[in-house]
Parts: sequence; C-alpha cells; structure tokens
Amino acid sequence: MERKIVHVIGTGTIGEPLIGLLCDYEEQLGIDEITFHKNSALKNDRSKVFDLLERGARLAVDDGKEKEFKKLGMDPDLETEESIRRASVIIDCTPKGVGHANKVNYYEKFSNNVKGFLAQGSEDGFGKKYARGINDSALNAKDKFIQIVSCNTHNMACVTKTIALDGNPDNLIEGKYVCIRRANDISQPENFIPSPQVGKHANEKYGTHHAADAAGLFSTLGMDLNLFSSAMKVNSQYMHILWFNLKLKEPTTLNEIKEKLHSNDHIAITTKDLTSTVFSFGRDHGHYGRIMNQTVVVEQSLHIRNDHEVSGFCFTPQDGNSILSSISAAEWMLYPHSYEDKIQCLSHLFFNII
Repeated sequence: MERKIVHVIGTGTIGEPLIGLLCDYEEQLGIDEITFHKNSALKNDRSKVFDLLERGARLAVDDGKEKEFKKLGMDPDLETEESIRRASVIIDCTPKGVGHANKVNYYEKFSNNVKGFLAQGSEDGFGKKYARGINDSALNAKDKFIQIVSCNTHNMACVTKTIALDGNPDNLIEGKYVCIRRANDISQPENFIPSPQVGKHANEKYGTHHAADAAGLFSTLGMDLNLFSSAMKVNSQYMHILWFNLKLKEPTTLNEIKEKLHSNDHIAITTKDLTSTVFSFGRDHGHYGRIMNQTVVVEQSLHIRNDHEVSGFCFTPQDGNSILSSISAAEWMLYPHSYEDKIQCLSHLFFNII
C-alpha cells in the first residue's frame, strides 16, 4: 500500500505549528510520515527544529547545506528534491512569492508523483482558492494546486456565509469590511510599527486583497458577490480584528443572527472585547496556543439596522484557521472520500464560547 507522506515547506508562523499539529495527530489523520524543509541553518531556530524532530518529523535541506545544519546540531536526513518527489502532499508555508517560484522550479516537475500542492494566502493565482467549511463542495479531482486563503479572508468568508448566504445564496446585497491587523506575530522580531498605520485600496473593485480573495473563494461556488474591504495595522502583536457590515435582501433579527452564529461549529462567540483576553484564552486552552475556529464573534457588538443591515466586530484567529484548512485540503487529497471523517479527530480543538 502506498505510504501517505505530508511534506511541509517552511517553519514560520504557519509552518511550525502546522508541522507540530500533524505530528500530534499523525495516526488519527492516517498519515505515515511528516517531513519538513528548512531553508537556512540559524542558531535561533535550533530549539524549534529540535522539538519538531523529537515529535517525529524528518528534516530536509537543500543539497550542499547539510554541513551548516549539522554544525548547529540539526541532523537532516532528506534532500530538497528527494523530499518533494517522495511526498504524497506538499504544503508550502513560505513567504510571499516563494510558493510561486517553488511551483515553477519544483512542483510542476514532480506533479505526476505528488497528489497535490498547497500554498498559503499570499500566493494568489497558485491554484483554486479554498477555506474549510466554505467551498469544500467546489473541490474536484482536477485540483492539483490549491491556495489556502489568508486568515482574515477565512474570517470574512465565514461570517458572510453564515449570516447572509446559508439557505439563500442571493441574500447578500453588499458586504463591507475593515481589517484591523496586528503589526506582526509575537514570534516575529521585525516589522513592528510605532503607531496605527492605514492601508491603501490597491484593488479598484474590491479595495484590498481580503475582499478580492473572499470574492474569488465564493466564485468557485458560482457566486458573484459585491464585497469591499479596507485594512489598517495597529501597533499590537495579539490578534487581527474584523469589522463587518452586511446588507441583506431579507429582513432579519438579532436573535436570528445569534442563532446562526451559535449553530456554526467553526464560529466561537465571546463577550470579551479585548484582543489580549481572547489571545490569552487561546494560549491557555488552544493547541499550543492556537484557536482553530474560523472567527471569534463579539456578541455585544452585533447590531441590526432597519431589519436588513447587520454589523459587528470579530477577532481573527490568525494562522489557526489557515492551519485547519491546510490539514483539511491535505486530507482531501489523501482521502477524497473519507476526509470529513478523518479530520473529526480535531473537533475537540474548536470552541463554542471563548
């Protein structure tokens, strides 16, 4: 029987926890082996590489770099092309632009050997856009390359689908959003900002890439949605916040909206209004600090205007929702007829209330 091998490329804010989660649930997910690629031998990264190796993952490095890693005590046993060729699924978690370069340099070369390739939200155009629980029905056997949309796009799509589209795909008149983004992750020592910084609207139709990506996600289901987003950064490392305003054709009530949100397993509800307290909950109760829900909606922020306009705030569990979708897509490639059952081993990592 063919061995199921998942190879993760990159050990950053998505790659590192993803490798760890795959190792922890390897047996339940039906995976035989987890391998990962690291580009540079860095002294500061030794601790995380040691831990991932201890948890059962195997390290791959570029040909000629083995000595650099061994000098720092990291012992690779696979080479870059070898690790790609022998893998069943590749999950690319590299910085913006690298995924596209890897596709040209490696993935297309080995597309006959590997079942599928995934890249993260910054790699627009890499393949079909995907988010767990949003467009699973759009996946088909031809989808060799898949782009896991960004964490804020997950949030935006989940809130929009749950409130406006479930049961009535023509119900949304307009969706507007403001992504209030953290400056950087707590693991990142660079690119912090001294004060809030507003972003520009680079996309003429959708504003920022968040709404453009959400529209692209829904287009895989045959929907053409009227979405527009703005974005800004604040000098925080905790969590992103999303403000949304959805105009609906059908009238609704606050109780109906709350019922829809509560009934979605991918949504957590909270009365906490500080990013620090929600982040702290994830640190204390999530899988190595990660909240896996698509979004955390602040209950008291929900508002209905004129029976047709729904507004509110929600927190984005950055990385957690992208990690979930990465695992879901990988399992779909490995077990296309039973992946829904396979990923239920992660169901206890979701919260109804935070």
